[in-house]
This record gives sequence, structure tokens and C-alpha cells, in this order.
Amino acid sequence: MGKKIPMWQCIIVMAVMIFLLFWTVMKDSGGEAHIGLIVAAVFATIIASINGWKWAFLEAGILAAINRTMQACLILMVVGMMLASWAAGGVIPSMMYYGIKVISPAIFLFTACILCSVVSLATGSSWSTAGSMGVALIGVGVALGFPTYMTAGAVISGAYFGDKMSPLSDTTNLAPAIAGSNLFEHIKHMIFTTGPSLIIALVVYLVIGFTHHGSNSADTSTIDSILGMITDNFDVGLIYLIPPVFVIAAVALKLPALPSLIGGVLLGVPFMLMQGEAFTDLCNLLNNGTSLSEEYLASIADDTVLSELGGLLSGSGLQGMLWTVSLILCAMVFGGIVDCTGIMGTIAAALLKMARGTRGGLVVCTAVTCLFINATCCDQYLAIILPGRMYKEAFEDRRLKPKNLSRALEDTATLTSNFFPWNTCGATMRQFLGVNSAYVPFAVLNWVNPLVSMFYGFTGITMEEMTDEEYQQILEDRELAKKEALKAAEA
Repeated sequence: MGKKIPMWQCIIVMAVMIFLLFWTVMKDSGGEAHIGLIVAAVFATIIASINGWKWAFLEAGILAAINRTMQACLILMVVGMMLASWAAGGVIPSMMYYGIKVISPAIFLFTACILCSVVSLATGSSWSTAGSMGVALIGVGVALGFPTYMTAGAVISGAYFGDKMSPLSDTTNLAPAIAGSNLFEHIKHMIFTTGPSLIIALVVYLVIGFTHHGSNSADTSTIDSILGMITDNFDVGLIYLIPPVFVIAAVALKLPALPSLIGGVLLGVPFMLMQGEAFTDLCNLLNNGTSLSEEYLASIADDTVLSELGGLLSGSGLQGMLWTVSLILCAMVFGGIVDCTGIMGTIAAALLKMARGTRGGLVVCTAVTCLFINATCCDQYLAIILPGRMYKEAFEDRRLKPKNLSRALEDTATLTSNFFPWNTCGATMRQFLGVNSAYVPFAVLNWVNPLVSMFYGFTGITMEEMTDEEYQQILEDRELAKKEALKAAEA
């Protein structure tokens, strides 16, 4: 290991990374952040080497960071195949068809958020929700006259509500484990911030829905054309809803995510054959994706709505997800270096000093650090783990119960992870839903929740404090941990 990297050098590393991402994503190549992340990682490596950090240690840090994302990468590839099989097998078209038939345009965004909340609460997965229910709702939104970014915001708000509140979610289990809280105490405590945030989001979606429906909704003839487009190209029916019902039920029953999603792929295969796909083409479709015929796409090229819907009725396949997988790997190269060398720790420690130990300052400091790590380390798990480890004692010294820290971690780390295109969650949501960052203002729950959390921090609402006995136990546990660490060092 090398020496501690000075604060000014840490700031330079982060400034270079932010500049490169801004240049590559916003100015240069329209969203290709890969090279910017790699160059930033090279610069961070140079700074670390100057301070005595050996390459073997940095490489171990990179591989550890990549290892944390391997399940996510595998899920991405399997979901790519699942979307291809569901698109070619009439599953997604059937979900769109019945959604257009049933959902009222005025309450569409409200309904989309509620549906995704229920599904993600049952499954504990925002990714599975966005990759199945979310894709279908994007198509329904287009048919009803809603821009994709607007629908995506409602989908993501609902998907992350369930992901945050479900005991099946990995982040919902990780936050209390890091903070020293109990899982169900943690979930109950989050109701006070996430509940009002969801209510605010739903009210906003109702207002937008009624306003948008009154001024810019799709007329009856357009909806009829869209329904005709779906039935002209696919056989639709309730039987085609079996694969998504299976996936939701499998994850809700706590079956492992990957086998459940692979089951969704396999269930889609016979429906592909029922739609007329040749058996010999199945592997190619799952690998490279599927789309409507070029002749049909050419015939609707002049109709913006139908053309956009034609793209949504296509599945990306495994290959279509590899762009996102490669982006995640590039992000983890940089994230692994700044984590293992303590660059993020140095910056977080400086933020903690600025908080000056006040209750509101600690919550704000936690939120800012989570947001910053999501933007720079590109991983929501690090955005929970690092601040959780760094601020645990600060919350204890302020006599705040551990569930206050675990709630503060999730209120920002989990919910803002999708804001950044180079973050694992941000890249995934954009890939699944086919949108750019324009959806962020419409992901109301995701940006309101951190604000509610900080408001509670300053006002003291629901910020429970330890009893004298609980605080004394914390001090005794610390002392015991120090003695055990000394014994281990001597041994």
C-alpha cells in the first residue's frame, strides 16, 4: 500500500474525471462515456503511483469492483435475450395492446407509477420491473401521446419505490447491514420519507396527465392505427402474458434472479414459434435481437408515432446489451482505483468536517456523499457502503439510532443511482427504456425523496435518538472492537 493521497490531488482526480465525462457525454460523442472513464482511470493510476501505490494493489481493487458488478452484467445480457424473445414472441406487443385498451390517458402516468411500484415491491428489483413492465408501458405511453422520457420517469419512480421498500431488494438489505440496523426497522423507518415522496410523485403525475391529455393527447384514429399496427404484425392474446407473470412470481417467491430471468427467456421461445419465427432463426434472434420487417418500417417512416412504436416492438438481444456491459466495466476500473486508494474516503472525511456534527448537517453530508459516489464511482453499492462506513460513528456520536443512517443512505444512494448515464443503474435504465437523461426531472420520487430526508434531518421529524443505555452499549462495543483489533495485530 502507498501513502495517503493529499486532498488537493484527490480533488484534481475527481475534477479530471468530471471534465472528461462532461466532454465525452455532453460535448464530443453524444453519450459515449467509455473512453472518458478509461482516461480518468489512467490519470488516477498515475496519481496513485506517484504516492507509492503498487499496480498489483490497484489491479486487485479494480477486479474487486468489477466482481461486484458481475451479477448485474449477467442480468443485463439475459434481459437482452428475454426482451428479444418477448418482442418476437408477441409478449411485449400483447402487453402494449391490452395496456392501450385498458389504461385511461388522463391517469396513465399515475397508473404506470402504481403498477411499477407494485411489481417492484413484489420482486424487490427495479431492473426486472423496468425490463418487463417498463418496456411495455413505454409503448403504451407512445400510443397515448406521452413522450418516452415522461413515461420513463413514472416507470423509474415506481420501480425504485418497490426496490427501496421491498425486503427482497439487495440494497434494502445492504443499508441496514452497513449501518448496524435491523431490516424491518429500516423498512418501517423509510415509510416516513418514501411514503410522502410517493404521494407527491403521484400528485405530480395526475397533474401532468390531465394537463397533457387535455392539450396533446393522441386522438382516436391514431390509437386505432397503433392497435392495427400491433395486430397486423403480431398475434395478441392473454396467453402471451404468461412469461412476465412467471418472472414476477418467480422473483416474488425469492427464486434467484438469473434462473428466473432465464426461465422468462425460455418461456418466450415457444411463443416465438407461434408467431411464425423459424426454429433455425431462434439463436440468431436471441443474440442479435429482432425487429419488424424493413418493408413495413419503410411504409410507416413518415408517421413519427408509428415509427417510434416500431422501434419499441423490437428486442435488443444479447449483443444489444454489450454496450452497457462495457460501460459498466469501464466505470468500475475508475471506481475500483478511487475506492482502494482512499481517494473517496479523503473527500468524504472533508465533507464530514463541514457537517460539524449537527443532525441536519450529517444527513445532508450523507446525501451529498452518496450522490457524489454515484456520480464518480459509478456504483450504487459503493454509494451505500462507503458513506455507511465513514459516517456510522458520527451518527452514533450524535446519539442517532442506526436506522437513521440506513434510511439516509437509501434515500439518496439507491434513488439517485440512475441519474448518471455512466453509473451501472443509469446505463441500465437508459438501455432498457430507450431514453436519454431527459427523464430525470420526471422521476419525481427519485429526487424528492432525498429532499424530504434532508428536511427531516434539520427539523428532527422521525429522527429517533438512542437512550442512554443504548449509547453506552455502543461505546462498550467500540472499546471491545478496538481490543480485538489490537490482539489480531499482535498475533
